[in-house]
Amino acid sequence: MKIENGSKLLFIGDSITDCGRARPVGEGLHWNNLGNGYVSLVSAQLLAKYPESRIRVINMGVGGDTVRHLKARWQTDVLDLKPDWLSIMIGINDVWRQFDNPLIYECHVYLDEYVSTLNQLIEETKPTLKGLVLMSPFIIDDNKNDAMRKKMDEYRFAMKEVAQKHGAIFVDVQEEFDNFLKHYHSYALALDRIHPNLTGHMIIANAFLKAIEF
Repeated sequence: MKIENGSKLLFIGDSITDCGRARPVGEGLHWNNLGNGYVSLVSAQLLAKYPESRIRVINMGVGGDTVRHLKARWQTDVLDLKPDWLSIMIGINDVWRQFDNPLIYECHVYLDEYVSTLNQLIEETKPTLKGLVLMSPFIIDDNKNDAMRKKMDEYRFAMKEVAQKHGAIFVDVQEEFDNFLKHYHSYALALDRIHPNLTGHMIIANAFLKAIEF
């Protein structure tokens, strides 16, 4: 497995990462400290399979966040916590606000700001890290002609390019959901096409674990 024994693994992102995690820092082995989503599933798998590894998992997701919000809290929620490994999943709200709040332009995060901010945050943090994982934004909808799906794909592919630029591990969460949707309707995972049920979170967790060679 890529993550070394004794490492501190920090997840940061939006509501998909948050999932009701503890405040101010989501950490601990008891139920809901890490939230009830993919971060808890990853932690449980690591602890159950590799108890000797003593990997410390921290969840710093905040519901509703865009990459702009991550930038504002980066010092306290990432740098001050000194992770060895960092996983970033952001971009859904950057796209979504352009559709559910189309006239509130000040909350929109367009592609150029998304990419430049990701690059800035990674450049600030990478020298202190042993490993970096970028997990793509997604929409649980296999209609690639849907306007929001097309926009989400732009941000997803941009994140892939950022990952390649910095030598980070890229996890294509959208591709994992698309594979599932070959067999089921999107309602089997999420009623709003964004917030997945437990099966959806398991898909995300498995994608992450595969990427770190669990």
